[in-house]
Amino acid sequence: MSMNNLISQYIEEIRNARIEDFKDKAAEVEKFRVRFLGRKGVMTELFEQFKTLPNDQKKDMGIALNQLKNAALAKVEEFKSFVEQAEELNDTHDLTMPADFSQRGSRHVLSVTMNEIAEIFARIGFTVEESVEIEDDWHLFSALNFPPDHPARDMQDTFFVQKEEGKQDIALRTHTSSVQVRVMETHKPPIRIIAPGRVFRNEAISARAHCIFHQVEALYVDKKVTFADLKQTLLYFAKEMFGPDTQIRLRPSYFPFTEPSAEMDISCNICGGKGCNICKGTGWLEILGCGMVDPNVLEACGIDSKEYSGFALGMGVERMAMLKYQIRDLRLYFENDLRFLHQFDNII
Repeated sequence: MSMNNLISQYIEEIRNARIEDFKDKAAEVEKFRVRFLGRKGVMTELFEQFKTLPNDQKKDMGIALNQLKNAALAKVEEFKSFVEQAEELNDTHDLTMPADFSQRGSRHVLSVTMNEIAEIFARIGFTVEESVEIEDDWHLFSALNFPPDHPARDMQDTFFVQKEEGKQDIALRTHTSSVQVRVMETHKPPIRIIAPGRVFRNEAISARAHCIFHQVEALYVDKKVTFADLKQTLLYFAKEMFGPDTQIRLRPSYFPFTEPSAEMDISCNICGGKGCNICKGTGWLEILGCGMVDPNVLEACGIDSKEYSGFALGMGVERMAMLKYQIRDLRLYFENDLRFLHQFDNII
């Protein structure tokens, strides 16, 4: 059979092909495509024969081959479209069934607590300041009245990033007091800020301690700031955070960057100050440290300590959340246990 007759026969076969005659339609459409357009199919064989034709026959035969190829492509597209439409019509999904929504997440209890602390201080004019978590020795210790050989440096077990002879120490910050230093270096009083953030200390992990935790520190520097201003700020915060019946007491303490310094306790919000296992029978719970900013710190940051004074305070966010929501194990904050996290889904 001549090549011209063979092409005409194939074109006629393609035109007469009916998808309705296929039993396994999707599979037989693919067989149809491979037969005509595959690498070893009809078109490949005919093009091989085309190469052996005399030059005077190639023009007409080339036109015929293109007609065959176009007919095969059009028929394959027609078959595929039919199969796709049939699959959509046979879709067995029940559209009346209720949707399966993924479980919604919620804010972490630490984020909620930190935001609540920030909102309380915002009501009395404090703004939020943040800074880097990897700090140099100056901002982390020296500017805060920690001389190189001062024993107070041993109060905090530090994760050092760089500790080499002749170079300034670089470490993960152990407190957000470094933010206070940076603000005092770059801003003129009056200064009224809080510094929330994550801090790191090389401590053994237990129900009461962790190597990662969060702090919120506050700083107020202006003319004629006194300890009375600090006390009233603390009382306001305690009542807003733990309820209007909350009482506070201040005990003398020591911090290198404040003088005088104090620890603040609140009346136990579990037993109402009567004594329980949470407050160890004392009726009081320690929540933060505070004090008047040491004049050496003000001078180190370029602030005239004869003209300005200030107070600072700092608290652990985990501690606040433990007291407010009666959480007994600090490790729960970091374990991502959904049974624990879902207890706080309704906290706004």
